[in-house]
Amino acid sequence: MTVFVYVNIAKQVGDADHIKVFATVDAAERWFEENDPEGVAFEYDVLE
Repeated sequence: MTVFVYVNIAKQVGDADHIKVFATVDAAERWFEENDPEGVAFEYDVLE
């Protein structure tokens, strides 16, 4: 299983908006369209 992670470098570490984790690429794309059209997320494996 993978997730998609976005890091907002304009925010402080620990700020609620510093990191966003999306369960699907579709969820990430929808969020980016509304909040950060130039942003990107990277795919990350979830460890069991």
